[in-house]
Amino acid sequence: INLVDVNKSFKKHKVLEHINLSVEKGETMAIIGASGSGKSTLLKLMIGLEYPTSGQIWIKNKDITTLKEDELDKVRLSMGMVFQYSALFDSMTVADNVAFGLREHSNLSENEIQRVVEEKLDTVGLKGFGKYLPNELSGGMKKRVSLARVIAFEPEIILYDEPTSGLDPIMAGKIDKLIKYTQEMMKVTSVVVTHDINSAYYMADRIAMVYEGQIIAVDNPDNIKNSTDKRVSEFIHGGKS
Repeated sequence: INLVDVNKSFKKHKVLEHINLSVEKGETMAIIGASGSGKSTLLKLMIGLEYPTSGQIWIKNKDITTLKEDELDKVRLSMGMVFQYSALFDSMTVADNVAFGLREHSNLSENEIQRVVEEKLDTVGLKGFGKYLPNELSGGMKKRVSLARVIAFEPEIILYDEPTSGLDPIMAGKIDKLIKYTQEMMKVTSVVVTHDINSAYYMADRIAMVYEGQIIAVDNPDNIKNSTDKRVSEFIHGGKS
């Protein structure tokens, strides 16, 4: 993933300015920053849910800002996104939620789809939950179903929008481990937007900080932790010196 001088405005409001960011194949990049800094918008630009006002966004050697919708859809098939609020279909069972993308976009038989669904639910620790409905699950379980739905398609890139938001520390830790395990098992490229600095330290190879719509630091967790930039240190230490 390579963003080149990306700008994004909504009407006259500048959300992102002069963003330059590269995510290497197989790397986990965490994007941190205060609420309203532009983190989630950055993620939506990467998967083509939003278009930049200017600049280029390269995914696997294609500038997606120049693609027609059907061409963009082909690129999206190699990507998956775990949304902040899971974005499950409430009227479908857990199994049908996980199977949805395979039924829409693959040529697998129903037996093969069921095998993949069971395998992926087992991977995220939800073996035997296929017949449940989303409203019968806890928040952490919904996040895991959302991840199972994404990995069922075996994408090359997974984007996570606040994957531990609203979870207690124990469940948040389980989700962090699951994301790291998924990256190691599938060798995927991962981008994780998070407000949880400890999650970022644990999961990420590198961390990028967005501040008032600009990226002010990109470095490994140790260097971010010891940053002398006041804006970075204030964020990661919660304003405490």
